[in-house]
Amino acid sequence: MYFKFRAVKSNGEKYQGTRESHDRFSLYAEIKAEGDTLITAEEIYKKSSALLKIDGLINKVPMHQRIIFAKNLGSMLDAGLSLARALTVLEKQVKNSKLKSIINLISLDIKTGKTLSEATSAYPDTFSKLFISMVKAGEESGKLSESLIIVASQMDGTYKLKQKIKGAMIYPAVIISIMIIIGILMLVFVVPSVTATFRDLKVELPLLTRILIGVSDFLKNNVFVSLATVVAIAIGTYFVSISSAGKRFFDGLFLKMPVIGDLVRETNSARTARTISSLLSSGVAFADAISITQDVVQNSYFKDILKEARMKVEKGKQFQAYF
Repeated sequence: MYFKFRAVKSNGEKYQGTRESHDRFSLYAEIKAEGDTLITAEEIYKKSSALLKIDGLINKVPMHQRIIFAKNLGSMLDAGLSLARALTVLEKQVKNSKLKSIINLISLDIKTGKTLSEATSAYPDTFSKLFISMVKAGEESGKLSESLIIVASQMDGTYKLKQKIKGAMIYPAVIISIMIIIGILMLVFVVPSVTATFRDLKVELPLLTRILIGVSDFLKNNVFVSLATVVAIAIGTYFVSISSAGKRFFDGLFLKMPVIGDLVRETNSARTARTISSLLSSGVAFADAISITQDVVQNSYFKDILKEARMKVEKGKQFQAYF
C-alpha cells in the first residue's frame, strides 16, 4: 500500500512525501531507520483484502504482549503518570517491533489531541472492540487506569482459558491422528494380504468387506492420488469453515457432538459472563455490553442468542428471565 506522510529530521526540519510500505508500522520502522521520526501517515492506496489478511496473520501482536501493555499502562496511570509519558516509557520497554511501532503512532495521536480510545481504534487487529469500548468507558467516567487494569484481567482470563482448551484438546487430537494413521497402514499393508486369502477361497464376500477391500486396493495402487485427495479435502474443509454458511454448519455440529459440545457451551458461557461482567464494571451500558460480547464469543449460535437478548433487554425484559 502507498502512504502520504509527514516526518521530521533529527535537525528539526519537517518534510513530506509518498512511499510504498506494507503498513504504517513498516513505514514507521523504515523512516526511523533513516534517523527521522514519522509524524503522520495517510493511506492513499490499499492492498487487496487477501493480502491484508496475510499481513495481519504474519505480523500479529501476541496476546500476552497486549495483556502486558494494558496492565502496565493502567498501573502507570494509576501511579500518576500522564498518558503521553506512560506511552513513551512503554515504547522503550516493549520488545515486539510491531507493538512498539503502534505505541509510537498512538503516542503521536495523543499529542495531537485524540483520546486513547480514538487512537487505538485505528488498529483493530491489535486492539479488540472490547478493549476500545472499555477504554472509552474509562475515559468518560474518569477511571481510565481502572478500566485498563480490568480489561487486562479480562484478556488474561480469556488467554488462560484458550490455553487450557488447547491443552485439553491435545490428547484426543493425538489419539485420533494415531488411529487414522494405523487405519491407513492397515488398509495399505494388512488388508491386501487378507484379500489374497479371500480370493483363493472364491466365496462371495459381504458388501462392507468388499468396500473395505476396494478402498485398500485404491490406496495401494494410487498413493499420490490418495494423498492429493486428502490434501484437497483438507483445503476444501478449511475454506468452507471460514465462509459464513460453513462456519454456522460446523458451529452447530460442534454443539451436538458428545464431550466437545459441552466444552463449546461451557467455553462460550464463561466468555460471555466474564466479558459482560468486565464491561459493566467499567461503566458500559448493559445493552451495549451485550452487543460487544456478541463480537467476542466464537460460536454463531451464541451470537444469535445474544443479539436476540439485546433486543429483549432494550424492550424492558430481564436478561436472566430471557435466558
